[in-house]
Amino acid sequence: MTINSVLIKSSFAVVEPHGTAVAGYFYQHLFEHNPAVRGLFAEHVDEQRDRLWAALGTLVGHLDDTDTLLGLLRGLGTRHAGYGALVEHFPAVGASLLAALAHHAGDAWTEETEASWTALYGVISDTMGGSLTAARNT
Repeated sequence: MTINSVLIKSSFAVVEPHGTAVAGYFYQHLFEHNPAVRGLFAEHVDEQRDRLWAALGTLVGHLDDTDTLLGLLRGLGTRHAGYGALVEHFPAVGASLLAALAHHAGDAWTEETEASWTALYGVISDTMGGSLTAARNT
């Protein structure tokens, strides 16, 4: 799978005006389908929801700048080690992220768009996971 930055950016532009709702849907989906991760989050996820949405927007904004993108992801991975996140959580997070984006993108969500977001999440997961693991081993 390859990352089509045009599809990523255009689909993100569709959901961006609904950021709070998209992030809310993400957490609802994550906790409903993976209740074991609920304890990693504060009771009220409002602040976390806003940080998630801001981080996603920053990543999409730097999609064509590989060095910056990877640097951001490494930093996120290191920070998530301190939150108790595990590499094993990443598939659940990815599934919930894709579900939230698909739900809010409507007709802008095509098979090609999903494949591109899946490929991008693979990069996110691999990069953050490597930094998370390195941080835990230090």
